[in-house]
Amino acid sequence: MLGIVIQARTGSNRLPNKMLLPFHSEKGILELLLEKLQKNFNGFPIIVATTTKNSDNKIIDICLKQNIKYYRGSEQNVLNRSISVGNKFKFTKIIRICADNPFLSIEDLRVLIKKFQNRNLDYLSFKTKKGIPVIKTQYGFWAEGVSLQALKKTQQETNNLTYLEHVTNYIYKNKNHFNTKFITIDAFIEKHKNIRMTLDTYEDYILLQEIYQKHLLEDIRTLKSLIEYVASNKHWLKKMNKQILNNKK
Repeated sequence: MLGIVIQARTGSNRLPNKMLLPFHSEKGILELLLEKLQKNFNGFPIIVATTTKNSDNKIIDICLKQNIKYYRGSEQNVLNRSISVGNKFKFTKIIRICADNPFLSIEDLRVLIKKFQNRNLDYLSFKTKKGIPVIKTQYGFWAEGVSLQALKKTQQETNNLTYLEHVTNYIYKNKNHFNTKFITIDAFIEKHKNIRMTLDTYEDYILLQEIYQKHLLEDIRTLKSLIEYVASNKHWLKKMNKQILNNKK
């Protein structure tokens, strides 16, 4: 069975509580993201995976408010938390979504789920034309699919702290151990290398909040039109480029 799992915690070093800060209509990014997922993917189980820390009780409050199931596990060992979620809810495949991406592409998420659900793969996500997994870029538009079996195999093969925190890195860095596949993103997107729509810092928060409000007013619904809209604003691009330089992955 396939399940959608949103990784969420309040303990970010650069911007604590970033997914709970008021973002639009007095709702935080996590709440807005859950509403969007419930609207578009109500045929799949949606789980929020957070930590046992008291500070993450606020995340549980949002889950209860929106009737979303949740799991609480290790803060640092995200790999173990992901495996435990899969075991508890009997998932064989997991769609992993980061809760700090307010502009998650629903259209590409549909493609990811369809392709991952119907193929015998350990891992599926998107990549640049140079082969860089998009999870390592600053775009912030995409999710990734991973099998529970691949996560368990990772746990057996490594105890490197980097791989315990960044759950899928080991899988796509060791492709000979796993059955992986990537979908190359549209060349149009890569023409705009200074687009940054992921949320890490307070500067990101202020800028993305402004873009979010305005893109709703313009009724922008596709990823291509969103990128065109953002790319037309030199002021936004200048701020994004500064954040890209300051927060290289």
